[in-house]
Amino acid sequence: MAPASRIAVVTGASSGIGAATARQLAEAGYRVVLTARRKDRIEALAEQLTRAGHSAVAYQLDVTDRAAVDEFATAFQTIGVLVNNAGGALGADPVATGDPADWRTMYETNVIGTLNLTQALLPRLVASGDGVIVVVSSTAGHGTYEGGGGYVAAKHGAHVLAETLRLEIVGQPVRVIEIAPGMVKTDEFALTRFAGDEAKAAKVYEGVAEPLTADDVAETITWAVTRPSHVNVDLLVLRPRAQASNTKVHREP
Repeated sequence: MAPASRIAVVTGASSGIGAATARQLAEAGYRVVLTARRKDRIEALAEQLTRAGHSAVAYQLDVTDRAAVDEFATAFQTIGVLVNNAGGALGADPVATGDPADWRTMYETNVIGTLNLTQALLPRLVASGDGVIVVVSSTAGHGTYEGGGGYVAAKHGAHVLAETLRLEIVGQPVRVIEIAPGMVKTDEFALTRFAGDEAKAAKVYEGVAEPLTADDVAETITWAVTRPSHVNVDLLVLRPRAQASNTKVHREP
């Protein structure tokens, strides 16, 4: 059994940044606990990691279901790292016509889901003697843009959660790290945001030679987690070179 500080829970581990982070933490020597709603995806990844000689286990979990989260917490008594990655965006409508159901879903997943896991696992992270909580927010949480109101509000909530928690638990053996990626091209993020519209999803990255990849973000998360215990990366904003802000992106003709 790995020591508590070497056991890492990754939410939203079925694809994209979450799956890449699980892989890289496993390669860095952590026993990874992969959670997501899509059981088949995380079981396949856990099996792949195990075949490669790493330690991994899959646990189907909806982070917005508090009862399920509390049950999960009882199943894993020793935890050293929590990567709150589950989230996502829905729609790009202006405030005037945005769907309140989409706003609610984004807030529930990005903020309440993070709150649920953090509250449930915080005692175990403290008990490990060297805990780490990572909140994967977004540059959307640090600067708004037209059509992004619901997602910006949710990610700002995630940012404030991390910032407040860091103040409240100072003196405890737990670091609180926020990683805020900018434009990341994954298989599903934009496609989910635009309800499967491939043309709209492709337009997000149109002309951008090298947006960030899931591996870029995962490498950054792993780097931050593996700093010495006294070193806290409070906030790390990560963008591709072509993106100067949420609204200023260089696109090739």
